[in-house]
Amino acid sequence: MPRVLVIVVTFNAMHWIDRCLTSCRNSSLKPDVLVVDNCSLDGTDGYIEENYSFVRLIRNEENTGFGAANNQGFRIALEEGYDYVYLLNQDAWLLESTLEKMTAAFEKTRRYAVLSPVQTNAKGRLDAQFSKKCKKHLKKGEPISEVPFVMAAHWLISRKALMTVGGFSPAFDLYGEDDNWIDRAHFFGLKAGVVNDAEAVHDRAERGKAPRGADKEVRKACKDGARQRRLRLKCISTVVKLSNPGHSFAARLVVEPLELLGMSVKNFSGVPAKFIPQLLRRSRELRRLRKQSKTQGAFLD
Repeated sequence: MPRVLVIVVTFNAMHWIDRCLTSCRNSSLKPDVLVVDNCSLDGTDGYIEENYSFVRLIRNEENTGFGAANNQGFRIALEEGYDYVYLLNQDAWLLESTLEKMTAAFEKTRRYAVLSPVQTNAKGRLDAQFSKKCKKHLKKGEPISEVPFVMAAHWLISRKALMTVGGFSPAFDLYGEDDNWIDRAHFFGLKAGVVNDAEAVHDRAERGKAPRGADKEVRKACKDGARQRRLRLKCISTVVKLSNPGHSFAARLVVEPLELLGMSVKNFSGVPAKFIPQLLRRSRELRRLRKQSKTQGAFLD
């Protein structure tokens, strides 16, 4: 049986952590589990230590971000000879057969850097973002469907792919890391795919929603916060494009500020326009990291 290291990055994960870690324990293919806690404030780390003795726990003294924390796990996986790493969000969980089906599919192909199961919500329907990004690419009757992108809530990465593509780029603290990693996999001639007969859950439904029974002002604040978050994600997409080793950096540096201006006009918001100076200030750093990302095993030294 292949050796799999499940990596879970946690920050204030008490709402989900039991379902997440219990699903690893109940998996038909038994993985080793590493939790990298990014300085949770709700007691997540202590709860895991007390209740999940099979979990290896790393406590970071600060919130290092999603990518950097996963890179800690990547280094351990390579040093200790694991065949695969499985990135599992704290608000996600496996089905009993997920890992077994995923690794069996990976064993039959060398073209892929990363595979995902079909990602559903807690009610068993397709996760909204998974549906938006992947549904039209799914091909029934085939073991694996190639997709241009799939979210890193559930990612199975082979050792060979990890040694080739490397870790997550420090250009990203939260969001955009997975887009960039897949862009870099494509640069190396590798693909992303979905295993059609494997499923797993991503329970993002309650994030950012107003509590049940909340008054009108609280609901409005949550709605406005969600809108601002969507705009920030669109701003981060410009960093993703600049960081893509398959794109012309100089051309993107001209185009992306114009796209940000267009976003501001379209959305009647100053958020994208205010992002332009930050993007330009970071241009030298982003160029350097983009160049580094073209080397095998980048960001795992």
